[in-house]
Amino acid sequence: MFKKIIKGGQRKHSKLDSTDASLYGSGPNSNAVAALSRNSDVPMAPPLMATMEPLPLFRDVPVSDRQNLFMRKLQICCFQFDFCDTLKSAREKEIKRQTLLELVNLIQSGSSKIMERCQEEMIKMIGVNIFRCLPPASHENTGQVAMDPEEDEGYLEPSWPHLHIVYELLLRYVVSSDTGTKVAKRFIDHSFVLKLLDLFDSEDHREREFLKTILHRIYGKFMVHRPFIRKAINNIFFRFIYETERHSGIGELLEILGSIINGFALPMKEEHKLFLVRALIPLHKPKPVGVYHQQLSYCIIQFVEKDYKLADTVIKGLLKYWSLTNCQKELLFLGELEEVLEATQSAEFQRCVVPLFRQIARCLNSPHFQVAERALFLWNNEHILSLIAQNQLAILPIIFNALEKNIQSHWN
Repeated sequence: MFKKIIKGGQRKHSKLDSTDASLYGSGPNSNAVAALSRNSDVPMAPPLMATMEPLPLFRDVPVSDRQNLFMRKLQICCFQFDFCDTLKSAREKEIKRQTLLELVNLIQSGSSKIMERCQEEMIKMIGVNIFRCLPPASHENTGQVAMDPEEDEGYLEPSWPHLHIVYELLLRYVVSSDTGTKVAKRFIDHSFVLKLLDLFDSEDHREREFLKTILHRIYGKFMVHRPFIRKAINNIFFRFIYETERHSGIGELLEILGSIINGFALPMKEEHKLFLVRALIPLHKPKPVGVYHQQLSYCIIQFVEKDYKLADTVIKGLLKYWSLTNCQKELLFLGELEEVLEATQSAEFQRCVVPLFRQIARCLNSPHFQVAERALFLWNNEHILSLIAQNQLAILPIIFNALEKNIQSHWN
């Protein structure tokens, strides 16, 4: 069963489909020939441009010519450049940048209705620019654990001056009120969504932020894609947990899920509960959990607040993946545990009270004084204190022994 799930996962590196490559190529001399339409009302693909020359602005041409001009501008935006050398093809890069900005303004203004054929070609142009093989992550070259993005700015994509405008264009297209889902879902299909998800492994945090916003908007607008998006994210988590433990975009994907979980209807579907048990709770296991723990904790709390009966499942899951040697991880777990207990009712608390307080007792005697101190702080929470009072016969024998040992022998 697990192998079948993994087979549905995504490759780390995105590659253009052969159809995309044949339509646009990858440079100024690309053989980009779009299929001619038999419908005379649909603009035909303009002749290929061997060199890049600036085109007139939309406002400077008659309305009847704007669709054909739109197609020609898309051709310009399909030219690929070497952004590692800032001086190479500087004039052509600026022409492409200005053309992209004009397309963004056109989509954002809604002043001109974009025909279906033009929409299709625009999405293909966007794919040519953003769907690419990501460079190897820095930790893949050194064997080190991925750095915390808050401590290290990390890799920055050289082509970002153009790439972020392409992302802006895609975002404006998705959120535009003029974009009909019946038409757009044929271009923004499952294949397109999978390639977007592949890009979440980008080390450039700016790209991941754009991807997060765009995918969230796609999820909100295209209801037909929602189950597929959830399953695809699920597969990314499985591969991260059980194979690689390395992925740059887990935090951003969890942020999207936090919003999705918040919108779950009650009673909660069994599919969503399985996602909690099989994907979210095991995300506490990987070593780099500290990088995305804040987002993970938010998702977990959302589940418990939606359905308090899940508290027992979550607490037992935390105990299962509790670290024995990583004190920073223990501090994170104790903080999350307090939030879960705040949403826990008496019946669920009683089901896990003994293993829970055995673990808390171990924390009270931790040689790391911050872990011991954080465990003691649980008694400052009034709701947790009331739960303890209701179950004192089971809890006090466990805790008293730990407190006595702490008083007699703890170095701090």
